[in-house]
Amino acid sequence: MNKEEKPIRVMLADDHPIVMAGFATSLAGVGMEVVGQARTPDEAVAMYAERQPDVVVLDIRFGAGLSGLDAARTILGRHPQARVVFLSQFDQDSLIKETYRLGARAFVTKDCDPADLANAVRAARSGKLYFLPQIAERLANLSVQGDVSPQSQLDQRGLEIFKLMAEGLTNAEIAEKLNLSTKTISNISQSIKEKLGVDRQAYITKLAVRHGLIEP
Repeated sequence: MNKEEKPIRVMLADDHPIVMAGFATSLAGVGMEVVGQARTPDEAVAMYAERQPDVVVLDIRFGAGLSGLDAARTILGRHPQARVVFLSQFDQDSLIKETYRLGARAFVTKDCDPADLANAVRAARSGKLYFLPQIAERLANLSVQGDVSPQSQLDQRGLEIFKLMAEGLTNAEIAEKLNLSTKTISNISQSIKEKLGVDRQAYITKLAVRHGLIEP
């Protein structure tokens, strides 16, 4: 970094404080300025609006409730110029593709070399995409083979209902949760099963876990 250049301002969001502190230290060690560390998706959204970092590094998983993907949708919806890097211990093909579909600039795994995260942040700040070699290869294979994940086959409402189905909720419970009629949910759930080629609850749950939509 030249003396005239301002350090890249980075915000981190992860529910594991030790992991987040470690990455904060490594980024600071290469001259970046860590301007905030959020512990929840909601906190990440609020902190981004307040501090306007150059790049936000989001974990995908935050336990129950909202995810890093949810936070990214909100941040990018309100701040289209946001530069998002996803950080996760999960590397399912569908999750990787979903992060790029949302508009993220990079996806790195938590076991990556700290230098890879720094490179991802630099690339994101410049408006470029950053691919680890193994991630790039998997995305290329996915493009050739075609994407048959629930994320690619269902619209946003269908995906929301599919996740609730995978968690074991009945049509009546889903209808109550989403304030829709049981008949409507029954019709949608049947359409979802046909689109995805699954009928049994065990298959639905297994499919959702495989594509990173719910925890194992």
